[in-house]
Order: sequence, then structure tokens, then C-alpha cells
Amino acid sequence: MDAYPSSLLLFGLLLSAVPLNFHLARAQVPPLAQFKYFNSGDFGDYLSEYGAFYRDLAPFSDPFQLCFYNTTPDAFTLAVRMGPVRSGTLFRWVWEANRGNPVGEDATLTLGADGNLVLADSGGHTAWQTNTANKGVVGFKLLPNGNMVLYDSNGNFVWQSFDYPTDTLLVGQSLRASAATRLVSRASAADNSKGAYTFTLEPKGLSLYYTGMNSHKPLLYFTSSAWFILETGSLVTNATFDCYPDTDDRPFYSIAMVTDAVGHPSRIVLAHPKYNATLSFLRLGFDGNLRIYTYNEGVNGGAWKVTFTLFDKQSIWESECQLPSRCGNLGLCENNRCVGCPLAGGLMRWTKSCAPAKVASCKLGEFGYYELQGVDHFLCKYTPGIRMRENECVNKCNKDCKCLGFFYNLDTSRCWIAYELNTLIKVSESTHVGYIKVTKKL
Repeated sequence: MDAYPSSLLLFGLLLSAVPLNFHLARAQVPPLAQFKYFNSGDFGDYLSEYGAFYRDLAPFSDPFQLCFYNTTPDAFTLAVRMGPVRSGTLFRWVWEANRGNPVGEDATLTLGADGNLVLADSGGHTAWQTNTANKGVVGFKLLPNGNMVLYDSNGNFVWQSFDYPTDTLLVGQSLRASAATRLVSRASAADNSKGAYTFTLEPKGLSLYYTGMNSHKPLLYFTSSAWFILETGSLVTNATFDCYPDTDDRPFYSIAMVTDAVGHPSRIVLAHPKYNATLSFLRLGFDGNLRIYTYNEGVNGGAWKVTFTLFDKQSIWESECQLPSRCGNLGLCENNRCVGCPLAGGLMRWTKSCAPAKVASCKLGEFGYYELQGVDHFLCKYTPGIRMRENECVNKCNKDCKCLGFFYNLDTSRCWIAYELNTLIKVSESTHVGYIKVTKKL
């Protein structure tokens, strides 16, 4: 006689055939790990970035804490701030959930039994969520490196904030080509909606793009080809911002880039900090510049220092003149300075109000161009341009109402059509010529 009834044996066989992910999906967040936080009460006492008011929430892992913050009344963002509490230093906002989609007073952040983390306004409308319902989540943590995670019963991350950066990378955080992760600048100090600049990882390396009001597509103004050259045929898979000791035990910041051809990362050394480099982050500013901010514990009360700037007058990397917005809507830049406003009537003194004249009509014969010798556009350095004759370049701009002008290299016969003017760069070669579209005087 069998030791077990045949029905029980059949049940056991069926149970063993159930996939593991089925059991994980049935897992629920234990009652003690569930929470509901309200955006209400008094504001915090310390200074915070952008002059924001903030409310602390319970999730905390020094120097990181989850908060609601606002720069305008009743428009709150759920964010992770960075800055040691005991120092009383300025708090920095290094990750945001509902960027550009603020919630008001009495909004809630809830982790329920199903494992979905949900931010909702006071009326219950969902403003942001992790979309992790019934995916095996059993708990939530804010880790000491600033990564906010939802994890399963095996400790694996079902969701992590490191996969969804805003304008900032923390030490150990990566951009991944497969996931198309990127940094997007904020619009301004007071406005955290998406700005004009993106920092992205592509198969051939890291790139910076500018998108203006008139652009057909993002415009390249920097690529990491200036930093290193990939092996022939290899592609970059991820790039990590890290701090790494060198042979003299001096820490350095780097971007560690991993390719499909080499298992170990190729490091691009950015700077040697004088401070505790682990308390650092890399940010794409609303001006399009990349900077590293480091917390200096040696200063009384603590202070943040800018320890790397990509576009800078003292930088070995790039001149400030390569920044699209360095000289506003129209400005001539030389030696990192805005030196003139190149209008049809001549070179005027540059001010922030310097801008191209509006072209009244794009009908052929009702507009023309004025010429600028010895200038490049920010496009010219990293975009190859189109090889064509100069008259073909003129015709290409003539036929496009959005074309504001074009730039031409007489030596290489290359043409760049400009849908945004912004910063023009003074160069010594007179064969580099710009043509700005202007209404003809009839």
C-alpha cells in the first residue's frame, strides 16, 4: 500500500510544477512594512537647495532622507535629499519621483499589501507610482548610497530609484544603454520640470544634447570621443559614476565605461578631490554644464564644493563657449566670455537681451542673410555637417522656414543648418563663415 494517498501525491506534483515567480507574485508586504505618509505639518528648519521648503518623511539613511519639497506654494515634489543633518548644511535634491507633476497639501505616499508604491494627491488621483503591484515586493528601504529600493523575499530589487535618474548621478549609479537611461536638466532653479539639456549613454559613448524651441531634434554639443576612443567594433553597455583609489591611495572621480568587447571598465578620470569623495554627485545643470559637487566635512558646519566642471575657463576639457546657452539667444563667445551681439547692423555690445531679429516671412525674396566671418556654431565641433557646395547650403536654408541661418566651412565644404542660434564661437580661421537669416528691407 502506498505511504501517501494518490490524491495527495498528485497535489504535490502539481504544487512542485508551479513556477517560482508565481510564489513571488503571491507574496505580500507584511503589515508592519506597509505605510502611508501624509504631506502635512511643519516645514524643516535647515536650508535646502533652490530655496525650497521641505517636510521630512521617515525613510532616512544618513546623509539621505525622503522628503516632500516645494519652491512654489502647494506644488510639492517627492524627492531624496542629500546632506548630513547634524551639520546644518545646505540640503541638495538628488532624485525626484513626480518631476514636473507636483502634488498639493495632504498628498499621500503609500506602500500597500500589493507592493506598489503610490504617490497620490489629496483626492486620491495617482501622480506617480512604481508599477510593482503583485510582483513579489515584501519591503522598502532607503539605502546608505541614496538608492531607494523595493525588494522581494530573496532580497532582490524589484524596483530601484537608481534606474530612474533625474538630473543627478550618485556615486555607484549608472547610465545603461539598454535601458536608455539619461539625465535631463531641470528648467530653472525655481522650476523642476524637464529642461533643454540631456546627458545620455549611447553605443559609442556619452553625449550631451540641447533641444530648443525651434529644434527638429536634440542638437549634439559634446561627446565622449574627446575623452577616449573605443576599440574597433566595440559598443558601450553602461557607464558608472564612481570614486576609485589610484596607486597612491588618492581617490579620484571617474566615469567607468564598460563595453561589450572588454569585461573590465575603461575609466575616464575626471578629478582628484581633496575631500571625502563618496559624499559626491554628478549633475547636469539647467545651463547644460556637467559638475561634480562634493561635501567637505573639514569646513566648520560643512560645505559643498564644485570639484569638477566640464565646461569651464580653467577646464582641460571644454571651453564655456561650447555651451549652447553661454551667451543667450545670440551672442559671440571668445575665451569663455560673451564679447558681442552680432546683429545685421554690426557687432554690438552683448547683453542678456541680445537676440536675432524675427524674420517676418519665409517667402523667397522677402528675406536674406548677413555674413559673419571667423565664427562657428556649437554644432560644428561634434557634428560632421553635410558636404555640399555653398550655394546648395543656401538653398537648403531658403527652403526651410525653421532655418534661422547656416554655417559653412570653406576648407571642408561642409554645411550646418541652424534651427537654434544661441552661442556663436569666435575662431581665427576666416574660412569659417556664418550666415544669419534676416528680413529684407523692401
